Amino acid sequence: MIPATRSPRAFPTALVLSGILATYACARVLEVAHSPIPRTAIVALDVLSAMAFALVDGARIYRLRGILVFAAICVVVGNLSENLGVATGFPFGRYYFVELMGPKLFHVPVLLGLAYIGMAYVSWTVGRLMAGVPSAPAKSLLAVPLLASFVMVAWDLAQDPVWATVLHGWVWRDGGPWFGVPVSNYLGWYGTVFLIYLLFALYLQREPARESTAHPPHGRAAILFYALCAVGNVAQMLGRAYPAVVQDPSGKQWRVADITNASALVSIFVMGGLAAVAWVRLATGRKPATD
Repeated sequence: MIPATRSPRAFPTALVLSGILATYACARVLEVAHSPIPRTAIVALDVLSAMAFALVDGARIYRLRGILVFAAICVVVGNLSENLGVATGFPFGRYYFVELMGPKLFHVPVLLGLAYIGMAYVSWTVGRLMAGVPSAPAKSLLAVPLLASFVMVAWDLAQDPVWATVLHGWVWRDGGPWFGVPVSNYLGWYGTVFLIYLLFALYLQREPARESTAHPPHGRAAILFYALCAVGNVAQMLGRAYPAVVQDPSGKQWRVADITNASALVSIFVMGGLAAVAWVRLATGRKPATD
């Protein structure tokens, strides 16, 4: 029997989101398992499941139109920034993509452009919950973009050395101090995702979200997704047999164990800490100020 306080539509959505989370978990397991499946196909499963999560979860909060606007902003801003970065070195640094990420649109793999949608949405939701503002932050135009950008950069801080220096999904031409990744990458990431979030916050001022108070607090699934991503990063320590040492284009050699250990530490203490704060905000039942 469905409780009277819940909409029947909430249950199918919850089941769909559970299936997407399970699919994403499978992709993260396949990333570290000894599998005959091509790595590009695994990357596609990872990216597309994250994008599906954003579209399904986002539609119930921002309606279909709202989440499609968010996705469009991500694709346009993300692809423009990445193509500009590959062509000029601004804003991330000098780098290029190789075959691992699949076919490209101009200089940038299609999958990378789509990857912005899933993690940008999850990071936006975690940041919004941490900031304690409503889904349409009319009175907090900068608060959520500033915080959500940090949430997403924390994810990239854990991911980039593994995907660039170890797996060679992309190559930093000049190396960098963070296991072959330059500091400029993270400054560029922060600026890029901040622009995405600011544009979406401006959109929400005109087209506010309409969350139903009859539903359970939105955001739990996004927190779980972010935490699951952190767990997947930690699992890299136990997975595939990597070479003991890798070298970046500057000639600097790095121990792979140091890279995966650092990724795990960032995932546990930074990503895990952010997810925990967002979860506590929901668990304590704090209600953000209404517009």
